[in-house]
Amino acid sequence: MSLRPSLLDPLFAPATTLPGVGPKIAPLLDRLLGEPGRPARVLDLLFHVPSGGISREIKGSIADAPVGEPVTLAVTVAAHRPAPPGRRAPYRVIVEDETGDVALIFFNGQRARLEKLLPVGERRFVSGKIETWDGMRQMVHPDRVLDERSIATLPAVETVYGQTEGVTSRMIGRYMGSALERVPTLPEWQDAAWLGKNGFPPFHEAMSTLHRPDHAGQVTEEALAKSPFRRRLAYDELLASQLALALVRSRMRRLPGRVNAGDGSLVTKIEKALPFGLTKSQEKAVADIRRDLVSDKRMLRLLQGDVGSGKTVVGLLTMASAIEAGRQAAMMAPTEILARQHYERLLPLAQDAGLSIALLTGRDKGAERKRVLAGLADGSIHIAVGTHALFQDDVAFHDLGVAVVDEQHRFGVHQRLALGAKGAAVDILVMTATPIPRTLALTCFGDMDVSVLDEKPAGRKPISTKLISIERLDEVIGGIGRAIAQDDRVYWVCPLVGESETVDLAAAEERFEQLQQIFGDQVGLVHGKMAGRDKDAAMEAFASGKTRVLVSTTVIEVGVDVPEATVMVVEHAERFGLAQLHQLRGRIGRGSRPSTCLLVYKGPLGQTAQARLEMMRQTEDGFKIAEEDLRLRGEGEILGTRQSGLPGFKMARPDIDSELLVAARDDARLVVDRDPELTSERGEALRVLLYLFERDAAIRLLRAG
Repeated sequence: MSLRPSLLDPLFAPATTLPGVGPKIAPLLDRLLGEPGRPARVLDLLFHVPSGGISREIKGSIADAPVGEPVTLAVTVAAHRPAPPGRRAPYRVIVEDETGDVALIFFNGQRARLEKLLPVGERRFVSGKIETWDGMRQMVHPDRVLDERSIATLPAVETVYGQTEGVTSRMIGRYMGSALERVPTLPEWQDAAWLGKNGFPPFHEAMSTLHRPDHAGQVTEEALAKSPFRRRLAYDELLASQLALALVRSRMRRLPGRVNAGDGSLVTKIEKALPFGLTKSQEKAVADIRRDLVSDKRMLRLLQGDVGSGKTVVGLLTMASAIEAGRQAAMMAPTEILARQHYERLLPLAQDAGLSIALLTGRDKGAERKRVLAGLADGSIHIAVGTHALFQDDVAFHDLGVAVVDEQHRFGVHQRLALGAKGAAVDILVMTATPIPRTLALTCFGDMDVSVLDEKPAGRKPISTKLISIERLDEVIGGIGRAIAQDDRVYWVCPLVGESETVDLAAAEERFEQLQQIFGDQVGLVHGKMAGRDKDAAMEAFASGKTRVLVSTTVIEVGVDVPEATVMVVEHAERFGLAQLHQLRGRIGRGSRPSTCLLVYKGPLGQTAQARLEMMRQTEDGFKIAEEDLRLRGEGEILGTRQSGLPGFKMARPDIDSELLVAARDDARLVVDRDPELTSERGEALRVLLYLFERDAAIRLLRAG
């Protein structure tokens, strides 16, 4: 992509170029609209969608003015009635028209200021809500008092914006007026027939009407959801996002690939050694992947599997295919606990098949690290399992053919590509146990082919989920005693207290001490602040049965596998998101014994928390849960925007714009098929769109991979 077109420069200028945004206001706008390390720009202001609107139209007369609704009235100032000396009464100004009068009420009103603002006998325009007090009409602290000259500048609707301390909605509205004047005439990047079919206006008109609507009804939450103005801009944003992904996909497909599968002998050997048969969906995923590996196109595939659906086995069979072809494989996990667990689970299967496998984490030092690095460099180690330590500069593979990335949403896109850059024509399989609603799968992983594991392996028992008030904690502890007596293991997850692991940790330590007083040395503790070795030791003690109860922060959320664990207690479950609760529950029910998940809540529950917990009780289907989570929380939180590189949309809302997202994907793929370099007239306009919604950086980043 070329540099940003100069046409867009006025929009990427800092907000400080707008009249009224001086050194005092600028840092406040940066806090509201900017990003870390980047101050607010004119564009950020334009993408700040109104949350509502107040009608400022001059309507009727005093007698006809509705009570309790905002009105703007043309009146004449009749009299000033300041508070009598020594009495704490409001300052009253009586205004009238030919149909009656109304008192304007000012608490702590200064006489000199009010006499200047509302001179007796002068015509003024007042805007605010009319109320009745003692049978009299009054307007307490009018929102606006304007003279004949300034009424011309008052819009028919005053849009209401999200604000921050020191910057009011009205100030934002003022800056917005200046920002709208900076919007240049842009080339039309949308297909004319599509715009006509949907009743979408041109970009400039959509932006202007969104911020300067004709009537207040256009900016209610419901109206905005359906508004052709917002939806036009939402479609622009979705098209930019999907076009960026389609270009990446096209580049990936055009980069030379290599055949990364041999005769299938290793895969067959491992399948035969498994203690269970593959499920239908595992078989299909393995076949899809095999098709990718034997092709000379690069594989970029997402393997979505619900908790406990057997993704790791599919990952191993994928790696075995590359090793058959004489190449190496790597599996990257987001945490040391998970990397170590993958390694331990894969080790016996790999050894049975005659494969050499090594673990590499940030903790490894000295001779062991040197041995692993040497083995990867000379090709004697077939499989490397590790954390992000795998893509450090000193890690060199002899010939890396396949990279498997587990829990993709914990890594940024660039990290996935950094691992892919460790070899020539590396095929990439990305795995996630966070079921992703279809709309989000398109949004975040539109550059990938998708395989879904939607069955649990044979023998998995359903999990009984119960909601219990925290007032019945004694009963919960009693139940744990009975579970321990039957040789079961128990996870006890402590609440999310604050944003910081340190605060959560205090709660976990307190619960650990309380349970230790009851059950003694049978209780262990694990949390994110522990040194890696101590974490491993705590997990090992629990897995071996040395401890029977593991008190934990959410560090055990993903991937931890102890088949003997049959009870999961989540304390203050109302503070967790649905996806997180589903992941935690997935830590049990992994053996042959029935399992129970106890969601301990503190009442009274809010409507959303109630809906979340009821959903958990009703279903174990991660995909249903993910769709409900999207409905309850919006897309930004499902995957955790910070870790995922998930585009945080400004105009688009995947929960209500899903059909626009599908259309944008289809349009983007068509564009890339017909005009892969974006050199046609529409292609040139689409380049402007990509820069406008800042999808150019994503393209540069992904092309580098």
